[in-house]
Amino acid sequence: MDLRMLGVDSPLFSALAHLVDPSEDHHEKSFGNPSRTYVRDARAMASTPADVKELPSSYVFTIDMPGLKTEDMKVQIEEGNVLVISGERKRPEEEKDGVKYLRMERRMGKFMRKFVLPENANLEAVSAVCQDGVLTVTVAKLPPPEPKKPKTIEVKVA
Repeated sequence: MDLRMLGVDSPLFSALAHLVDPSEDHHEKSFGNPSRTYVRDARAMASTPADVKELPSSYVFTIDMPGLKTEDMKVQIEEGNVLVISGERKRPEEEKDGVKYLRMERRMGKFMRKFVLPENANLEAVSAVCQDGVLTVTVAKLPPPEPKKPKTIEVKVA
């Protein structure tokens, strides 16, 4: 649609018309849009705050998980060195029937965070503990490599 015919010639209106216009160009570009799964995962990651700290012997990831059961949480190592913390917070079954919420501020649904672990992370020494609604995942560090000693080569007389 050409908005100039309506007497509107503004970059803003042109951009909006491009978004609304169902032309073939726009339809072809929609194939590059992210999938629903990607959008859901991105929202879950954005709404799951975490504290990450480095200690001399480990990395510690802390996420608040009030009211969650341990079976609703999952801690995994994926793709070699990616720490994935995920799960889902559900409404209790007894609250679904006959309940009219006046205010619903607590977040329900899936949550997820991914962290690429550094090379010195010991992937065999990962622990997860949930206490008082706080999940703490600790990843031990590998000991630093010993400095290479110079190799001495004996010089022979020819």
